[in-house]
Amino acid sequence: MPKAIRLTQTGGPEVLKWEDVEVGEPGEGQARIRHTAVGVNYIDTYQRSGLYPIPVPGGLGSEAAGVVEAVGPGVTVVKPGQRVVYAGGPPGSYSQARLIPASLLVPIPEGVTDPIAAAVMLKGMTSQYLIRRTYPVKAGETVLFHAAAGGVGLIACQWLKALGATVIGTVGSDEKAEVARAHGCEHVIVSTREDIARRVREITGGAGVPVVYDSVGKDTFLASLDCLKPLGLMVSFGNSSGKVTPFDIGILSQKGSLYLTRPTLATYTASRTDLEATARDVFDAIREGKVKVEIRHTYPLAEAARVHRDLEGRKTVGSIVMVP
Repeated sequence: MPKAIRLTQTGGPEVLKWEDVEVGEPGEGQARIRHTAVGVNYIDTYQRSGLYPIPVPGGLGSEAAGVVEAVGPGVTVVKPGQRVVYAGGPPGSYSQARLIPASLLVPIPEGVTDPIAAAVMLKGMTSQYLIRRTYPVKAGETVLFHAAAGGVGLIACQWLKALGATVIGTVGSDEKAEVARAHGCEHVIVSTREDIARRVREITGGAGVPVVYDSVGKDTFLASLDCLKPLGLMVSFGNSSGKVTPFDIGILSQKGSLYLTRPTLATYTASRTDLEATARDVFDAIREGKVKVEIRHTYPLAEAARVHRDLEGRKTVGSIVMVP
């Protein structure tokens, strides 16, 4: 019988349990997938803690690669024996096998391994929609990307450099600063000891940047607004330091008629056409060498609680993969 990480209540990493699970035959529109590599994302900790509600009791995780074992009636997008990857959909990727809507699955192209696909799918598609669609970055522009040494940051900053942009990245330590510089950041701000807005103004000659990508949330939100030039766009796409404190929207006019958006990957890949196009762009960037994916941490799936402790303790850099 396959095993999976399950939670019967929300809370700390200790609520994650390694248990036997029943996986039946796929129904209409479903596929059964045997996982070979499971991706880890910071949103997993939000769901485990209850910050982002999910069904409990239930599974956890939104990203994995594997092999299709069987498909249900009406499925045409994938077939048994095919290597596939997904990001999103019902929680449950922290498992050896599962049923999943086949419409979420994307074939893995030749030249991309299962671990790389599992490590890059959610973070890569997030990077893609942020820099290619939410704000289509152009060559010659200077942009600010927070958490530049994180999973999304390492991918996005490489991609931004390949697009011809100048990237200012923020990190929390000198060690992470070196990592960010090696992955596309021309300028790095260590946020634990430097004033972010002041440094950005110095780097840009007082002009500010047209867009800020911020997954940190509460601790950086107001500083991010101060980094923008008039009519600039604040892209808030995460809350690793906590949810942004409610504020008077008048501050956006005071700081230069700024724009603010809170996008999600689910919206940008809601249609099959958008999902396939987004994934294709990610895989092309990898195969063309614009983005190099480094899996810096590999854990057994059974040790998911340790993974979450390390992730929340800021002990990890870049992509994490768990092996079922």
